[in-house]
Amino acid sequence: MTIQDMADVLHARVLIGKERLDTPVYTACCSDLMSDVLAFVDEKTVLITGLTNPHVIRTSEMLDLKCLVFARGKVPTDDILEGADELGMVVLHTKMTAFTACGLLYEAGLRGVPVPAEWHQGGSVS
Repeated sequence: MTIQDMADVLHARVLIGKERLDTPVYTACCSDLMSDVLAFVDEKTVLITGLTNPHVIRTSEMLDLKCLVFARGKVPTDDILEGADELGMVVLHTKMTAFTACGLLYEAGLRGVPVPAEWHQGGSVS
């Protein structure tokens, strides 16, 4: 799937990075807690969030994310968009809830980031 495919599925508006819409994506994560994103994501991926503060850009930079999708109609400020552009990211905006966006992307073939093996073996989630 490409970022353009994602934008189409989500009926999203491209805010930054129109020239990078042909970038392929293989996984996504969804969270408003950047500490969770930092703890569980270790690959280039797409972040779906409703959080529009500078922590999103710092997290994106640390993880070398390809794309940010702002859900629930949230519109990031110009400084967030400038930061994303400096990082070479694509930023999308959708009016869908994060849950709906994730479901539609999953249905279209995009998968979540891999979960730790111990979670599949009866490990607890804290």
